Amino acid sequence: QVQLVESGGGLVQVGGSLRLSCTASGRTFTNHNLGWFRQAPGKEHEFVAGMSWSGGTSYASSVKNRFTISRDSARKTVFLQMNSLTQEDTAVYYCVADAPPVLIRSSWYNFDAWDYRGQGTQVTVSS
Repeated sequence: QVQLVESGGGLVQVGGSLRLSCTASGRTFTNHNLGWFRQAPGKEHEFVAGMSWSGGTSYASSVKNRFTISRDSARKTVFLQMNSLTQEDTAVYYCVADAPPVLIRSSWYNFDAWDYRGQGTQVTVSS
């Protein structure tokens, strides 16, 4: 069983930046698609960003050009660099990963389609 652990959330002012990290216990992310979702109070899980096992990326339109998903060379950690944060970015952020056979890209937007999901880290953007 893979466990994903997020870190890096916190309180930041509008216009600030945060970098979220997600590490899988005991394994690397080789041959896995990876992603980030978020959930604001009273709302459904929202796809934020995804990275294919081969390195291709996809972003929600609301975060494109502000957020960047990446992974380290050892493929043990996936990151979400968040810049120019707004209050609308306030949410709990979740790391997700799939297991082979990997998800087709059209399934990336469904939180429940991912095989592994972290517990989430709170990001709060204040004015």
